[in-house]
Amino acid sequence: MRGTKQQEDEEMLVPHSDLTDNNNNNHQSMEVVPQPETAAVESQPAAEEPPSQSRFTWKIENFTRLNTKKHYSDAFVVGNYKWRILIFPKGNNVDHLSMYLDVADSTSLPYGWSRYAQFSLAVQFWELGCLVYSFCNNFDKFVLADTQHQFNARESDWGFTSFMPLSELYDPSRGYLVNDTLLIEAEVIVRKVVDYWTYDSKKETGYVGLKNQGATCYMNSLLQTLYHIPYFRKENSVWYKTHVNLWGGRRAVEAIRLCTTCPQLKMICHLQGTVVEGTIQQLFEGHNMNYIECINVDYKSTRKESFYDLQLDVKGCCDVYASFDKYVEVERLEGDNKYHAEQHGLQDAKKGVLFTDFPPVLQLQLKRFEYDFIRDTMVKINDRYEFPLQLDLDRENRKYLSPDADRRVRNLYTLHSVLVHSGGIHGGHYYAFIRPTLSDQWYKFDDERVTKEDMKRALEEQYGGEEELAPTNPGFNNTPFKFTKYSNAYMLVYIRDSDKDKIICNVDEKDIAQHLRERLKKEQEEKEHKKKEKAEAHLYTIIKVARDEDLANQIGKDVYFDLVDHDKVRNFRIQKQTSFQLFKEEVAKELGIPVQFQRFWLWAKRQNHTYRPNRPLTQAEENQSVGQLREVSNKVHNAELKLFLEIELGLDMRPVAPPGKTKDDILLFFKLYDPEKEELRYVGRLFVKSSGKPLDIISKLNELAHFAPDDEIEFYEAVWQMQEFSIQSAIVVLNISFFPRITVSLVLRKEIKFEPSVMCESIEKKYTFRSSQLEDGDIVCFQKSFPVEVVEKFRYPDVPSFLEYVHNRQARPGPCLWPDILYWVATAHIVLKGSIKFW
Repeated sequence: MRGTKQQEDEEMLVPHSDLTDNNNNNHQSMEVVPQPETAAVESQPAAEEPPSQSRFTWKIENFTRLNTKKHYSDAFVVGNYKWRILIFPKGNNVDHLSMYLDVADSTSLPYGWSRYAQFSLAVQFWELGCLVYSFCNNFDKFVLADTQHQFNARESDWGFTSFMPLSELYDPSRGYLVNDTLLIEAEVIVRKVVDYWTYDSKKETGYVGLKNQGATCYMNSLLQTLYHIPYFRKENSVWYKTHVNLWGGRRAVEAIRLCTTCPQLKMICHLQGTVVEGTIQQLFEGHNMNYIECINVDYKSTRKESFYDLQLDVKGCCDVYASFDKYVEVERLEGDNKYHAEQHGLQDAKKGVLFTDFPPVLQLQLKRFEYDFIRDTMVKINDRYEFPLQLDLDRENRKYLSPDADRRVRNLYTLHSVLVHSGGIHGGHYYAFIRPTLSDQWYKFDDERVTKEDMKRALEEQYGGEEELAPTNPGFNNTPFKFTKYSNAYMLVYIRDSDKDKIICNVDEKDIAQHLRERLKKEQEEKEHKKKEKAEAHLYTIIKVARDEDLANQIGKDVYFDLVDHDKVRNFRIQKQTSFQLFKEEVAKELGIPVQFQRFWLWAKRQNHTYRPNRPLTQAEENQSVGQLREVSNKVHNAELKLFLEIELGLDMRPVAPPGKTKDDILLFFKLYDPEKEELRYVGRLFVKSSGKPLDIISKLNELAHFAPDDEIEFYEAVWQMQEFSIQSAIVVLNISFFPRITVSLVLRKEIKFEPSVMCESIEKKYTFRSSQLEDGDIVCFQKSFPVEVVEKFRYPDVPSFLEYVHNRQARPGPCLWPDILYWVATAHIVLKGSIKFW
């Protein structure tokens, strides 16, 4: 099932705007079978209105002579909405009749409109008066459609591209076309869409939901189910954060945050030796006994096993009791399949399973997903499967229990939760129906939305199977319309009646460990502080101050191609109206540098996308406010001001006043390379005269590098050209369900990045700094000169070769991405033994 827009986007058909053409030649008269609109029997949640339902018949004469690509019916009204049927008589780029339900007035509706409809389309079989439904009954074609759709501006039509083969439609012997007339029927059920942008789950129900953060609906439904077992929450302090967020919060919570402390039950079960483990066992662990009993000799073999949930067959079973009957069904081992009974040899025997005890909280995993050996694929079982509100596992003289089971325990259970999957094998959506206090009121937890529901919606509508709509015109059509329900229960949670008072208990703050309450209080205070900072961010400027210490700590470790990473330097949060002089006093207080010894330089972004200290602040600039200075110095609109703090030290290593700077003075930063250690490090900065030469500072650099005064050194100017390139990054989403399969969603995302291109040029010692085009903030790398025979021993003998090596070592994402992903997926497959499918 799909909309025509999707089909046209893929196959370049007629523009979607054609749907709104008012071409009278394309419209045929429509015979409407009158039917009063009836509300559904079940009561809807407070946020919804009862549905409207109608059936319409469209009579198309001279069908084979239609020469239009698209053909529309007249508009008809259901639920105060205008609809029409759209067909492609020659097929929508397929050799089938294509048929859709369309919103007739989509172009005139207000922005953001949305309509929800469950519908059926049918071709009338003239001779016998029966209907032919969509031939698209393959499960794959119904994924997420479920003969229903959320209509909106982008998807204003929805239906069947391959409704029925044209060869069958035009075959006179089939009886679809009689006297060149075709009858089409549409059954439409409309529910008004709730404006969930303004819907307040907490206000309407008292509960909040969990945000869907991308394929997390399964985890959300499971977490909500576990959370609403109060005893589990009470005995496990790790759930305290969940309790506060879900109970005390006003808005939907991010499930991934909760799962840092509260992973899935299957994962929690492995926390051995903890209080959590004990609670899991008390609540969820039951035991069964596998036995093989010989018929003709006195020999019996038994093995006791524990379980946390039971896998029950759906296929071939009408309800939960039938599944339990099948679970304990006795298998006879005879003929070629006799059992080898140690001293007795091959013997006829009975093999089966009986339960020794059931847990207080019984989780039943319904096997809705199975492997089809004929089709060689996983399929979803949508058969009708009933489950009772009360489950009696002591029925028929306790036939599910072993003779050793404790007869004092009454195994009568009440339904607590129904976890639902809506969709097909390749995708779908998960949500849960829960009654937290076991009252008559059910709640639907659908990600961040929580609504009130009645018992019929929670039970009967989740049985699956087919739904039948009674014919509205018995004299014309006696065949009821049936469609498969693709939303059905896949997991049930029952609570034993004798343990209800213990499990459905009150949980308050005193039940939580003191240190966890304090920890959460601290986290809450930090959260409020960050929230306040964010709200007041427009009033403040972040000043990032880099110093020589930062350059020395980062160059050669985290930084090679630049001077500093500004995200790792000291930053100050200063109100914009604060004068820069007051900021300098704050720096003096924090860093111990007197105001008169501070000189700040502005960083400037160069054409090659690198940042360098460009010039010192003028006295006029220092007299401005912090906000004014940021606006003048920073053309990019952000709240940051980047500065370099120049501090000069005297012979006693105490701060002294910085030297005066003239236009002839250039501030250069120096990095030393050691080819023996293959190490690059920052050694300091110097003011040089633009008319001076590198020969003039050799002795000073030897002093900084702790070389002999007369050692020869080589100079290089390090220039990094930041080049633009695009990469593809992969997002891998792994969904693990209780049924044995793994779904891996792989999304490739193109990003634009900048990376350094190494340009390291030798500086002639005899040329002036001006002729070498050096300016304030430039980086000069130098190294000791070695004889040729020594140089040959080094892997990277000079600065250019070393920087090229570093550049290549910092590999960007490339061809290695796919092998890594495939290796990861294969590992997951081996560990979890599931089938792998790529979307």
